[in-house]
Amino acid sequence: MARRTAAFNQDPHGWVRDREKVLEVAIGREVRAFRRQQEMTAADLAQAAGLSTGMLSKIENGNISPSLTTLATLAHALGVPLTAFFRRYEETRRVVHTRAGEGVDVERAGTRAGQNYTLLGHLGAHAGGVTVEPYLITLEAETDLFPVFQHEGVETIYMLEGEVGYRHGERLFALRPGDTLFFEADAPHGPEELRRLPIRYLSIIAYPQSG
Repeated sequence: MARRTAAFNQDPHGWVRDREKVLEVAIGREVRAFRRQQEMTAADLAQAAGLSTGMLSKIENGNISPSLTTLATLAHALGVPLTAFFRRYEETRRVVHTRAGEGVDVERAGTRAGQNYTLLGHLGAHAGGVTVEPYLITLEAETDLFPVFQHEGVETIYMLEGEVGYRHGERLFALRPGDTLFFEADAPHGPEELRRLPIRYLSIIAYPQSG
């Protein structure tokens, strides 16, 4: 059977080819964000900065590299320091390296003996606005009851070892090594049938940051 492919708008390699473009886009986003915070229209800001609306549009969309003089004029019109336009570009991008066996074992509601949930990394609050929790889940023994989880966000299950019947809402999915299950996590879900032990899978949960 022919393998289907899908087209996506994001280019994961775009920043490698054009690093300068990232700076232009970052500046443009900040200009637009400050303008909207002050409830100014593009025409208002363009007039205050002595620019055409077309030029301002190009700056906000990251299509051109504005001069420092132009940025200083925009900063003055918005009442912000010039450096404010560079803040997100200069933010430190954190990374977490968890070596084998160094994940943090956590206890989730409903956990029983023979179930191990290992958190593989956590970044906390960051500019992306989304919290992602990657777990390595190991099921090593039959238990009397497996938990049914419900929480906000989306979740991805990737099977590594064993076989499990995984419940999502009204459906039961047979998962084997290499299988993926991606779903909205506010429906009841969890491992229901332990078909071949031990069972190991990655569970990656993503949800909006609170506050």
